[in-house]
Amino acid sequence: MINATGNPQTILLLGGTSEIGLAIVHEYLSTASARVILAGLPGRAERDQAAADLLAAGATSVEGIDFDALDFPAHPAVIDEAWSWGDVDVAIVAWGLLGDAEALWQDQASIVDYVGVNYTGGVSIGVLLGQKMKAQGHGQIVVMSSAAGQRVRRSNFVYGSTKAGLDGFYLNLGQALEPYGVKVLVVRPGMVRTRMSAHLKEAPLTIDKEIVAQLVVKAAKAGREIVWAPPAFELVMLILRHIPRPIFKRLPL
Repeated sequence: MINATGNPQTILLLGGTSEIGLAIVHEYLSTASARVILAGLPGRAERDQAAADLLAAGATSVEGIDFDALDFPAHPAVIDEAWSWGDVDVAIVAWGLLGDAEALWQDQASIVDYVGVNYTGGVSIGVLLGQKMKAQGHGQIVVMSSAAGQRVRRSNFVYGSTKAGLDGFYLNLGQALEPYGVKVLVVRPGMVRTRMSAHLKEAPLTIDKEIVAQLVVKAAKAGREIVWAPPAFELVMLILRHIPRPIFKRLPL
């Protein structure tokens, strides 16, 4: 159970090699030790390295379980396995694809898998996390959304649309679970310096994953529903959301 200072005893990271997800786990471990469960694709050396790094950072133990976002029928067993060691206090939903924006909207097979990873898989897992945490009467879900989902742009509209859907689902999942002692935090970062964005030109307000992690843990401990990373992005998106579409379409975004 999360203690009085907001520190969890068990953390589940779904997307066990996510750089931002791992940064969040490290931020939690910077103040208190915890058991960590890494759920991700099997056979990846990155997960073994992540486990070693977390043990060095103060994790009391690190367990690895296999998880494929597209294998929807297997999701209940994945979540059951995660709970087999006891209650999970914090569950971090932190996987996703950026993809080739122009290729995706012109390839039906590719886009179906892409949406399955970025949206449907997240909804599937969200329902299962909600059931488990509702039953245990406590818990914190952290989900990686994106500022890109707040006003979907032509330049990356497939990615943005999946994040818009994920954001809306988890924000209202939090409202549904609130009476049962479960909190949901939706994280809306702009561009973050990770492997996924390394090939892209840096946008204004680009930040490091460690800063995102600090903002996330602080917001979770404060019981917030939404956190922007960096906070200035909230104002940027507020302005963009209110630009009329005929004008918005002409912007170089």
